[in-house]
Amino acid sequence: MNTYIALLRGINVSGKHKIPMAELRGLLLKEGLVNVQTYIQTGNVIFQSSEGEEASLETTIYNAIKSHFGFEVPILVLTPKELQYVFDSCPFLEEQKEKSYFMLLYSKPDAKLVEDVSKLSFPNETFYIINKVVYLYSSVGYGKAKCSNNFFERKLKITATARNYKTMVKLLSLSADN
Repeated sequence: MNTYIALLRGINVSGKHKIPMAELRGLLLKEGLVNVQTYIQTGNVIFQSSEGEEASLETTIYNAIKSHFGFEVPILVLTPKELQYVFDSCPFLEEQKEKSYFMLLYSKPDAKLVEDVSKLSFPNETFYIINKVVYLYSSVGYGKAKCSNNFFERKLKITATARNYKTMVKLLSLSADN
């Protein structure tokens, strides 16, 4: 059995796409996933599966949610090793890293778009786009940041989902326990 982390984009935010975590766990168990755990209400799932293809797992989870809840939710499945690499590759010093956000991109962005976005600058915000991740630090907090997940999705023309430092640490801890 392999351990995986599924990141669901845009659920239980502002009353949209409501998915109760207990119901989600039950649904994923019915789909054959094992040791399913969720962390907070925003769509973080740790599970095990004998399936070796992350894309296949993304499709399974996506189809189960669409069929059961009646709406589409972008799904990103990573191994703990992949998530650890994203975490360890954060370019910020520890003090900023602890207050940073990790925007995981669902595919590799176009190099020209990355180049264009990288030229932008906003007061109190620093970001780096490295491979399939945007690392963001905002000294005024994410809620006031111009460079939100939606901003990068629009500029890079790609689906992304954001997690803060504490969530990343917790997901790595929970996936290590499996």
